[in-house]
Amino acid sequence: MVTTLALYITALDDVRAELDALAGDLDIVTFDAEGRLHRGATEITPEETEVDYCWFSQRISRDRAQAVAFDMAQRFKRLDVLQTFNAGLDDPVYKKIAARGTRICNSSAQAVAISEYVFGQVLSLFQPIQTQRAQQAEKKWATTPFREIWRTEWLILGFGPIGREVAKKAKAFGASTTVLRRSPQTSETVDRAGTLADLTRYAADADVVVVACPLNDRTRGALGEDFFAALKPGATLVNIARGPIIDDAALIGALDSGKAEHAVLDVFHTEPLPARDRLWSHPKIWLTPHTSFAGSGGLSRWRELFLDNFPRYLKGEPLENEVRPEDI
Repeated sequence: MVTTLALYITALDDVRAELDALAGDLDIVTFDAEGRLHRGATEITPEETEVDYCWFSQRISRDRAQAVAFDMAQRFKRLDVLQTFNAGLDDPVYKKIAARGTRICNSSAQAVAISEYVFGQVLSLFQPIQTQRAQQAEKKWATTPFREIWRTEWLILGFGPIGREVAKKAKAFGASTTVLRRSPQTSETVDRAGTLADLTRYAADADVVVVACPLNDRTRGALGEDFFAALKPGATLVNIARGPIIDDAALIGALDSGKAEHAVLDVFHTEPLPARDRLWSHPKIWLTPHTSFAGSGGLSRWRELFLDNFPRYLKGEPLENEVRPEDI
């Protein structure tokens, strides 16, 4: 049986040797940055093309890649499986794609980079690095005490690939981990588990809160006034999920009152964040432009994920990172 695979033309050379080694007949169609679809040298029409598996490989600008990929997924006559480069599937287009009967697999390739971003930011807040650099410039010999991650309490919202990587690294530092997830299960990297209903109860113990959950009807605005009222004084908040999970006014109020010590924000209600937004200049907010995913190994892991998942599809095996339609 012939299996039709669709992918960016610029990604084909990266995986051509591995595809050639696969058993079975492959029909490969490619699309470019302008949204043109080809089978070999012949341009074909997406609306007349049935695709078994489509791999969104981000090899052009991020925004352009997403626009072209979304357009293709909706135009194919039939699409069985879509493997996307997004970790979060909150864009409304994914609901439209899933409604056509397409199975969607999200990406775990960003998890290592994002977890390292989290610890880089937290360590930069706990360690007096700027003071140490100033003392070096002044040739001043003085001890600079710092806060350790050891024995701190970490509250992690969401336990997908990103949450799991954060928990693993936190345990390596000797911290305690509490995870909020759909099924409250502990493990060797999770000391305590609950659901979103436990948010305010566990917030009272948290030294560091990491938001790594999907944006959906349950999580939108979940970190509002009740959460910040319950939060342990002096806590640090890191959001690498989606901006609308946090009520910005409630966050700023908590920072201004001293209830929260710091916030690290990589995601926002509106992106790019408008220059007039007060988040830019708040002294207790460290802000980055949705860049926590941009580690040096992301594309390699994304390639490895495809080369693991596509053979699974050919063999009729369960797919990695397949998301239930009701969770999109």
